[in-house]
Amino acid sequence: MDVGVSFINYENKDGYILNAYSKTIAGVAARVSQSVVHIQVDKKMRDPRTNKQTTAPASGSGFVISSDGYIVTNHHVVEDGVKIMVMFSDGRQLQADLKGADPSTDIAVLKIYDSNLKALAFANSDVLQAGQIAVAIGNPLGLQYTVTAGVVSALGRTLRAKNGRLIDDVIQTDAALNPGNSGGPLVDSDGNVIGINTATIPSAQGLCFAVSSNLSSFIAGKIIMDGKVNRAYLGIAGQLVNLTERIVAVNKLQKKTGVYIFEKVADVNVYNNELRTGDIIVDFDGKPVGSVDDLHKLLKQETIGVEKQIGVLRSGHKATVTVIPGIMK
Repeated sequence: MDVGVSFINYENKDGYILNAYSKTIAGVAARVSQSVVHIQVDKKMRDPRTNKQTTAPASGSGFVISSDGYIVTNHHVVEDGVKIMVMFSDGRQLQADLKGADPSTDIAVLKIYDSNLKALAFANSDVLQAGQIAVAIGNPLGLQYTVTAGVVSALGRTLRAKNGRLIDDVIQTDAALNPGNSGGPLVDSDGNVIGINTATIPSAQGLCFAVSSNLSSFIAGKIIMDGKVNRAYLGIAGQLVNLTERIVAVNKLQKKTGVYIFEKVADVNVYNNELRTGDIIVDFDGKPVGSVDDLHKLLKQETIGVEKQIGVLRSGHKATVTVIPGIMK
């Protein structure tokens, strides 16, 4: 008797199981996994019982960004490390040197000495859109990588770093971060890095965050070149906002976005008295500012202690104010 129930034909099992989405994720994992590493760290600590200094194991993930052995991870993964080992999914284990770290963005760069390394490329995070595929890949166990997939949930978030500073331009994703995945890459459907996985908020139904690729690549480049990040700052927290066509036209702006100031931090090393919460920064020292990344790149070491002009939008009209950037501690 025909009861109107239909059944799936499993003759073509591969085609059924590996649908287009699955093939995309599986393909990304296959391309990226050999560049993702497990990082094992011996960290110095003080034994609370004896008050003597000892070491304790910690771990995280990272990924290769150059064929000559530079690896990016989180600062908190390698902080206070006395010995750092890097392990690839093919079984290779190498000792790594800490090239430098920036606690204000939770980014660190390691150096290993090996050949035939496959590097991952950074994508342009300025063109990310909420809803696009995001794949988080980590190597928490050393010989086995993990993959979680989701979407870019939101852009322009801020996250407070361990040193108390706010990390701007953070990507929010629902791609779950497994324990030990900190420092691993968040990639797009082409396998290009859109962010560095840095934190989760367990009490917020698994919200996960990654430092954007543009900011990450900028900081990593500074560390590779100079061993550290010397830069100016304005004592503010901001995020990207879209501007209306009318505001752009009336004020003759070069970009359709700006940096909205939602917090000012009082600091003796910075003169930012003329800035106000609610201002939207649209240029710095005569150069257009459309994102937090733009502002970070313009706040160079050379601007520390130097009087600069900033263009801001107030009530839809452009005004010019004076600032004196300080050095980021």
